[in-house]
Amino acid sequence: MKDYLKNLNIKEDITSIPNLLSLFRLFLIFPYLIVILNAEKRTDFYLAAAIIVASGLTDFLDGYVARNYNQITNLGKVLDPVADKLTQLALAFSLIKFYPEMLLVALVLVGKECFMLITGIIFINKGLVLNGAKWFGKIATASLYIGMFGLLIWPHNSIQIIKVVVAIMLFFLCLSWLLYAREYILMYRKEETK
Repeated sequence: MKDYLKNLNIKEDITSIPNLLSLFRLFLIFPYLIVILNAEKRTDFYLAAAIIVASGLTDFLDGYVARNYNQITNLGKVLDPVADKLTQLALAFSLIKFYPEMLLVALVLVGKECFMLITGIIFINKGLVLNGAKWFGKIATASLYIGMFGLLIWPHNSIQIIKVVVAIMLFFLCLSWLLYAREYILMYRKEETK
C-alpha cells in the first residue's frame, strides 16, 4: 500500500482530462443533493435526473479518454471509483426521503463497499490485487443506476413497482457481494498454495 501511495503524482495527475472529469463528477453530487432533497415538483426530479445523466456522461468520457489517449494515472485509478461510489451512495440515501424502501439498498451498498475497501486494502498489503471490475460488479452497478434513475424520472410510482425495482437492485448487489467474496477467497487460496 505504501508503494502504491508513493507512486501517486497528484500535482501532475490532477490536471489530466480524465481526472478533471472525475473531480467534476464529485462536484455534481452537491447540486444533485440540493435539488433532490428540496424536490417538490416533477420538474425537480427531472432536474436531479439530468444532473445524474451529466455525471454518467463524464464517467464514460473519463474512461474513454484515459484508455484511448494514454492518460491512465494512479490517481485516476483511485479517483474514478471513489466518484462512482460516492455518487451511488448519494443517490441511494437521497431517495430514502421519497422511497423508504431504499434504506435497505443503501445499507447493503454501504456494507458491500466497506467489504470491498477493507478486503482490497488487506490484499494490497499482501501484494495481491483483483484485475479490474468483474462482470457481476458491472451488472450490479448498472442495475443500481437504472433502478435509481427510474425512480427519479418516474416519481410517485405504485408501491408494487417500487418494491420490484428495489428487489432487483438488492438481488444484483447481494450477488455481486457474494461473487466478489468468492474471488477474494480463490485469490487467497491460490496464493497460499504457492
